Amino acid sequence: MPLWLQAGGWGLLAGSALVLGALAGYVARLPPRLVASVMAFGAGVLLSAVSFELIAEAHDRAGLAPTAAGALCGAVIYTGCNIALARRGARHRKRSGGGRQPSEAQQSGSGQAIAVGALLDGVPESIVIGVSLLGGGAVSAVTVAAVFISNVPEGLSSAAGMRAAGRSPRYVFGLWGGIAVVSGLASLAGHTLLGDAPQVILAAITALAGGAILTMIADTMIPEAFEDAHLLTGLVTVSGFLLAFGVSQAGG
Repeated sequence: MPLWLQAGGWGLLAGSALVLGALAGYVARLPPRLVASVMAFGAGVLLSAVSFELIAEAHDRAGLAPTAAGALCGAVIYTGCNIALARRGARHRKRSGGGRQPSEAQQSGSGQAIAVGALLDGVPESIVIGVSLLGGGAVSAVTVAAVFISNVPEGLSSAAGMRAAGRSPRYVFGLWGGIAVVSGLASLAGHTLLGDAPQVILAAITALAGGAILTMIADTMIPEAFEDAHLLTGLVTVSGFLLAFGVSQAGG
């Protein structure tokens, strides 16, 4: 199978976890503490992937300076976009509790802001999946697994909050299904558009994605987990981190 097609397929697979999580979050009445614990676990998995797959890979490609610059740029870009979206009603897009996500009646345009916010959260993860296939090698199984596992609680928690805000199943599953498709396209773009890029550019882009994901974890995933799980948050997060780290070492 051509590598460009593999890149799109792996990105779509990772993105499909959003739909699975949204289905569970919208249909099932899960206890808030369980939702928060799953979110904490996903945050730990992503933290491991950022540390040992993205930042470490960028450093191996081009050294500290491009890695640090890329990560900081990713954090700045994500923060700026997140602030803009928060002002339009997407501040609590990953929150599952009732009353946190505004309905369209409460804040016009909040549905669009939440959709754009979901894209902001998912696209950097997908791009690095496509980048990992550059050079003819195999896809980074750890990165795909980390994105897939972390996408489940993201979709779950956000869909539960959308249900509480009165958003329809058509909106919820149309949103997450569309983002799953965009995830595949982003992975495809990461592979095809960056195929001839110098190593320093690839390192900077990989680190940029890592910085954006790390900022997303701190801004959205950890607060959601801590809100309901509280004293269990650290333990569950470390469990997710160690699982992903173990997979990374076994794969290496």
